[in-house]
Amino acid sequence: VKKIDEINVAELDLVFSAVESNAARDIETKFAKDIPVISTSSAYRYEDDVPILIPGINDEQAELLEVQKKNRGWKGWVAPLPNCTTTGLAITMKPLYEKYGAKKVMMTSMQAISGGGRSPGVSAMDVTDNIIPYIPKEENKVRIETKKILGKLKDGKIEPADIRVSCTCTRVPVIDGHTESVFVETEKEVDPKNAKETYEQYNKEISVAGLPSAPKDYYAVHEDPTRPQPRIERQVGGGMTTTIGRLEKEELFDHGLKYMLFSHNKKMGSAKGAVLLAEMLYKKDKI
Repeated sequence: VKKIDEINVAELDLVFSAVESNAARDIETKFAKDIPVISTSSAYRYEDDVPILIPGINDEQAELLEVQKKNRGWKGWVAPLPNCTTTGLAITMKPLYEKYGAKKVMMTSMQAISGGGRSPGVSAMDVTDNIIPYIPKEENKVRIETKKILGKLKDGKIEPADIRVSCTCTRVPVIDGHTESVFVETEKEVDPKNAKETYEQYNKEISVAGLPSAPKDYYAVHEDPTRPQPRIERQVGGGMTTTIGRLEKEELFDHGLKYMLFSHNKKMGSAKGAVLLAEMLYKKDKI
């Protein structure tokens, strides 16, 4: 264990940052002046010259890192992952947004205890035999981040996706893994069969295929209505596969779907996702 000031950046090629956002701002700034930083914190997520990257979803936005370096006079950069609740939603929305013109999405999350972090964490007294119907700041993060991730890089900045996002984020007595119930309205006609085929096609074309931390299947789509379930899905693809189930036509919309998803908040949504991001950026010669 070393103090930040004792670390010699000349001995490093890359820094992984997984500290609380208040501390992360100063720490990540210090390191990014000299070397790349991949972060799980929100300290830099909402800056105009900082992409929020999910490997396999918006790799092209990595080019914004060059703008960031130039703007700030850094030798390195900061590349944050999204909030772990955003991760599953953005991953499952990408194919629907690109192919069917998703224009509205309503999501309710059932988030694991481990997603509460260490400070303040989640009180055992609060969550045992209970559901906590509110997670501070979470819903606004999901709204902003989903639009940014699904947006387009243009003229040195990201134009947010033209999509309206509504969400309700809750904490449930599950140890690991976030489950989300999603309703999507699309511009074009889409049915469950076509949506499943679209996800399967994305599996074949996913940019991170073959990287050491990438799963065999980026998406797993189940017709079994009892899936996904956290205790079953946690180990699928080493925690890196996003599982989709209950893919059904939604009668509230002229065109739309509803589905359930599972995303591992500690794997794809944070630590292992950060490693996959490093692999993707190395492949793109950013590291």
